[in-house]
Amino acid sequence: MALLISAINLSASSSGAAQDTSKVAPKPATTTLPGKTSPSPKKSAPVRKSKPTTVAEGATSAGARALEGKPTPVWPVVAPAPLPGSILPGKRIVAYYGNPLSKRMGALGEYPKDEMLAKLAQEVAAWKRADPATPVQPALHLIAVVAQGDSGRDGKFRLRMTDSLIERTYRWAQEKNAIMFLDVQVAKSTIQDELPRLDRYMARPDVHFGMDPEFSMKDGSKPGKKIGTYDAADVNWVIDHLAKIVTDNKLPPKVLVIHRFTRKMLTNADKIKLDPRVQVVIHMDGWGPHSLKRDSYAAYVYAEPVQFTGFKLFYKNDLKKGGPLMTPTQLLGLTPKPLYIQYQ
Repeated sequence: MALLISAINLSASSSGAAQDTSKVAPKPATTTLPGKTSPSPKKSAPVRKSKPTTVAEGATSAGARALEGKPTPVWPVVAPAPLPGSILPGKRIVAYYGNPLSKRMGALGEYPKDEMLAKLAQEVAAWKRADPATPVQPALHLIAVVAQGDSGRDGKFRLRMTDSLIERTYRWAQEKNAIMFLDVQVAKSTIQDELPRLDRYMARPDVHFGMDPEFSMKDGSKPGKKIGTYDAADVNWVIDHLAKIVTDNKLPPKVLVIHRFTRKMLTNADKIKLDPRVQVVIHMDGWGPHSLKRDSYAAYVYAEPVQFTGFKLFYKNDLKKGGPLMTPTQLLGLTPKPLYIQYQ
């Protein structure tokens, strides 16, 4: 259990402050745990001088910088027509993120199960009121592979959750007609090694996938020391893998969520290919004051169109500068309107 505590401690702030690419990732603090010392990234929102703005037409300072010398992004993206059973764009997904073994990794584990599901239902209801024209699909987004401060037996610095934990979370989702996402923080492993072991879950029609570049340590760094990265080649490999599962099992399309709050977290985004069997969401994963979150959405999501967009809200970290949490109405004012909403 000490190893698991180490893993969950590292990933407690598993999504960093929204920031400009000019900012250097903060150096991690060190937290001492029983029998183990593990790095825990200490992150704070960088100081911004810009006044709060909206993201309409990409009109923020970060969005404007991201667009210098580039054509104006075109939304909605020209993409394959949705196949039967597609969730997006006909519905909006509202998800609770985290891990049941930790109160520090997100709403999914912070509250007792029944209270957590009731809170999720309240958020779903709020989104229905804010946008009655778009049905809401509830979801539980489980971190199924957790980056950690200890190398583990194989030196990969990641901990795979047990089948029993995944099945338990899946049963919770089924109770509320929710879908489930399995999210992986590969650390010094690879997405090519971590996704296939989850194939038996991906073969279910209501299980989808998330990949977190922050903890993809391609340069060999320990997770938590710096922000990691994925390339379009990694994303395309995942798309091909999921698409084959969809075809082989005669499933409706999968949703693929890719976290992002810096430019380097996802390189060559314009080379991500679109396949109607896999619906790609670029998810703005940073925390901070409203203006900073809008700037990051403009710079790292709006400015580099892929297909669909997401936006994360942090019940605690977003309030560190005094809050309040952004509302559904405010998020519906973004361009494009996010179709995947995650609460941590």
